[in-house]
Formats: sequence, structure tokens, C-alpha cells
Amino acid sequence: MNTRQLIRRRYLLAGAALAAWHPAHAQLKSGENPEASVIWQKLRKSLFEARPIRSAAEEVLVLDVPVRAEDAAIVPIAMRTRLAQEGPRRLSKLYLVIDNNPSPLAAVFEFTKESGRADIETRVRIDEYTHVRAIAELADGSLHMATRWVKASGGCSAPPGKDQAAALATLGRMRFRVDEAAGAPGQPVLAQLMISHPNNSGLAMDQSARQYTPAHFVRKINVSYGGRPLLSADVDFSISENPNFRFWFVPRSGADELKAEIVDSHDLRFETHVAYGPKL
Repeated sequence: MNTRQLIRRRYLLAGAALAAWHPAHAQLKSGENPEASVIWQKLRKSLFEARPIRSAAEEVLVLDVPVRAEDAAIVPIAMRTRLAQEGPRRLSKLYLVIDNNPSPLAAVFEFTKESGRADIETRVRIDEYTHVRAIAELADGSLHMATRWVKASGGCSAPPGKDQAAALATLGRMRFRVDEAAGAPGQPVLAQLMISHPNNSGLAMDQSARQYTPAHFVRKINVSYGGRPLLSADVDFSISENPNFRFWFVPRSGADELKAEIVDSHDLRFETHVAYGPKL
């Protein structure tokens, strides 16, 4: 499935989820029964059909997100695994679902063996009290889910932190930050990709113009090292303004190019790169 098909499918899924809204959903206001979510049941069938999904053991997947968010527009979230990134038990794909967001499928991350560790950290918007789910797909085809109940509201319709003119002036600028205290070649290194982009949801109103700011957000990310893919992601406006991702990769003995390429919902393309090699 190519990127355009995946994006189209995401909006079809979001539409189906919103169409499923009924009084039974409105009564779901606690984190006691994650499987009672009507939206999740529809998404589960669309994404995974009848494939079984196990409750994730800690060595497979840990989902770290605050129970009550300080700012619903910038909710930190981390998904971590203790599995080695090799063999049939490596983590190949990670789905992030925020049940009660306007577009519940927030992100799909794909990892390669080059990543060393299939961990990812980012910041998300949460529109109302909801279950947040991370579903890990291993190379052997098995699915494992971690679920958390999060108390937050208004994140998708919150006004942007920056004036739109100022945001557009730096649109698409990116930079890497790599852990300079990293160890020897062959050992995973922590890196951070920072993207300047308003990631407008289309749901926030400009109070001066009394009009909704049109949707404009990052939708595709590809990260490589030395020309080899590390990480790819299909994302949407559930990711916060100025997207920020922390991930791992395995450097080689000599300096090589760490590169990121992004495409947004207006089909604008941006890239950045930096030479990196471990200190001997």
C-alpha cells in the first residue's frame, strides 16, 4: 500500500469511526474496559481483520503516557520495547491509535534492523478523554497491544502556539540532535528529529478572522543512515505542532549521512542531513 492509499484509508477509517458515534459511546468515560470502545472495534476490524491481538508483555511493548495531561495539545508519549531488532521477534511496525480523536489512527511507524532499538517518542494532541493504544506488529506476524486511559481534552482544536505567518516563515526546517555521549560502533545511539511545521488540524479557529485555519500537516517521514532506511512513518494532525521524534539507530565505524525526508499534506517536500560517526 503506497502513501496516498494509506492516507486515504486513514480518513476513511476516521469517517467510519465518527459515524459510529452513539449514546453508548458517550457513556464510556472510564478506562476500565478498553474493548468496549465502538471506535476501536471498527478500527481493529479495518486494520487487522480477525487477527488476534495479545496484551503486550513488558518485554514486547511499554506505552508511557501521562494519565492526566498538563496540555492536551502537547502530550508526551513514548513506546518502547526490550526485543532485539533482529530475528523473527523483532518489532517491524508500530500503530498509534487515539480512540476519541477526530482521526483515531495517529501514526504508523515502520522500523528496520538498522534502528537497533524500535523505540519512539513524540508529542500528540488529544481531543477528549480517551484510550490511547500502541499495537506492535512483530516480524513473525503477531500483534501485541498496550493501552492507557488518558484524561485530556481540546488538543485538536487548540489555537497554535505560533502566529501562522511566523510558522510559515520557517516551514519545513529540520535538524537532528544526536547523543554525543554514544558508545562504540554497533551500539544503538539516541537521536532526535525536530521539524518546524504548524501541523494544523483544520479544527482550530483563528479568533481574529473567525475562520478555521485550513488543515496542513506532516504526513510522511523517512529517515535513513548511510542510504539505508532506519525509520518511516505515516502520521497525521494528531501529532503536535512542530513534530518532534526521538528514535534510535546503529552507527558504523566511519562518518556517514543521517538523513530525513518529509512530505506534508500539501505535497511539499523537505529534507535535512548531517554527517555522523561514533567517537572512537
